Amino acid sequence: MSGCTRRCKMGIVKFARSIHRLVTGTLNKDKPEDELEMTVVCHRPEGLEQLEAQTNFTKRELQILYRGFKNECPSGLVNEETFKQIYAQFFPHGDASTYAHYLFNAFDSGQNGSVKFEDFVMALSILLRGSIREKLRWTFNLYDLNKDGYINKEEMTDIVRAIYDMMGKYTYPVLKDEAPRQHVDAFFQKMDKNKDGVVTLDEFIVSCQEDDNIMQSLQLFENVI
Repeated sequence: MSGCTRRCKMGIVKFARSIHRLVTGTLNKDKPEDELEMTVVCHRPEGLEQLEAQTNFTKRELQILYRGFKNECPSGLVNEETFKQIYAQFFPHGDASTYAHYLFNAFDSGQNGSVKFEDFVMALSILLRGSIREKLRWTFNLYDLNKDGYINKEEMTDIVRAIYDMMGKYTYPVLKDEAPRQHVDAFFQKMDKNKDGVVTLDEFIVSCQEDDNIMQSLQLFENVI
């Protein structure tokens, strides 16, 4: 096992906890503000000022996120296997590997098999503090697995089933095997305005904004980010 791989695995819990503290608003503001640490890495993130301008995070929040990211892998890049291990920490009663795979692909904007710190914080900024339209656009991209600009039933069923698998049978003991398909059928009945079997970005956004029930259902997906 390489030194970088070993340090990545040792830092999984720290990274997960850093994200959790940011999401739940429990950042420790009593600690002195540390400057962004920069060591010998394969990839160096952009300057704090530039990232602060491009995201909805403060300098302090970016410092905490970067510290966790650097602890996760000092190379400055996170691969898919490490990403899956992080999600397994949050969902011990389910199988998070498939959803983590889809989510990793959404974070990996360059589709090069790794996520840079900039990729991570840009996506996280949208998911946590973006506008409703920005969040829905990002969610649409997550569901559009083949990136053809449309969501079909198979793609959405794959995502929804992965989410149910991740939450685990102990979290939702009443769910049955057909629940993901029923969930998707209900979505498509409302979203597919022209009944052509696919949902466009505009259809997705309009339908979600118009229907409170759909927005409440989408909250399930937002909560697992």
